[in-house]
Amino acid sequence: MIPDVRFMRLALALGRRNLGRTWPNPSVGAVVVAGEPGAERIVGQGVTAPGGRPHGEPLALADAGEAARGATLYVTLEPCSHHGRTPPCTDAIVTAGIARVVSAMEDPDARVSGRGHALLRDAGIPVETGLLRSQARRDHAGHVTRVTLGRPHLHLKLARTQDGFAAASDTERLRITGAIADGAVHLWRAHADAILVGIGTARADDPSLTVRLPGLAPRSPLRVVLDSQLRLSSSSVLVRSAHDVPTLVVTTRGAPAHAKRMLESLGVEVVRVPADERGRVDLHAALAMLGERGLTRLCSEGGPHLADALAEADLVDTCTLITGPGTCGPQGGLPAVGPHLGAMLDGERFRIAESLDLGADRATTYERNEA
Repeated sequence: MIPDVRFMRLALALGRRNLGRTWPNPSVGAVVVAGEPGAERIVGQGVTAPGGRPHGEPLALADAGEAARGATLYVTLEPCSHHGRTPPCTDAIVTAGIARVVSAMEDPDARVSGRGHALLRDAGIPVETGLLRSQARRDHAGHVTRVTLGRPHLHLKLARTQDGFAAASDTERLRITGAIADGAVHLWRAHADAILVGIGTARADDPSLTVRLPGLAPRSPLRVVLDSQLRLSSSSVLVRSAHDVPTLVVTTRGAPAHAKRMLESLGVEVVRVPADERGRVDLHAALAMLGERGLTRLCSEGGPHLADALAEADLVDTCTLITGPGTCGPQGGLPAVGPHLGAMLDGERFRIAESLDLGADRATTYERNEA
């Protein structure tokens, strides 16, 4: 069991390398191990390629070559069993002569959902499932959420002062977190398919929403702005850089046509969805649209108003609160955690999954409990 755990951990680490780069497919890590117990050696490794193909398993098998015959395959998600643009991974595993498969979890995709494991067993290959399942499910949360709920997995990020505020007022921005926490946020961005903000944050902060870590700038994800009346300025950083970093504005059907044409002429994609009863972008419709496009991992970096609206709509899957060492002071300001988000985090459906010190800041991550 100890060698199995070690090799599955390697497969999970490989899979995490390409998070945010493989949608609409999951980033699957695979390791091929040959040799008798006590004398095992890694002969092949693979991870789903950017764009989603090839999958991790055939890449690991190709890396192993003939050494795959009689070896064990460790894989972070059930191998696919259906014909898509490429043949099923189950066929490649059988053809390669793999003698044993250790799979972290079953794929909830209805096209697979146990069928991949069954086909391997029918071919005479022993299959063991569930090793490090909790970690695998966390890594594949985007894929799981999209195929079961039809929308991306949403990771909400909020920064707050020690006394609980996101800003000194609705218009004044506070510098809350330090360099280490900021670096962590950029790493989350690099592992996301898209970053989500509302028009309030886009106008107040004029953010770039790119990955600004050395060597990782090309991994800047799609930028998504919720803008019900298309108030995003043509002079904003998001619009001016739209030809370099893909930018999508989600608006309502009642938004001005001339504003849509202006943004599109500057390289911004604009998509209309239904409005809610308040005339704002319907959040369920917006996330369903993103899911239809294949997006699996969405990181929300909007302000407290968007965060509370997402919580009210029950669309938050993971929430990270980063608490800085400073305070807003006796004058108060804009609370970081609104009433709906507060009730959500204090309820029974969420639990604290992790708490980390990031320099002088403290990051606490809440995760939705599995049903």
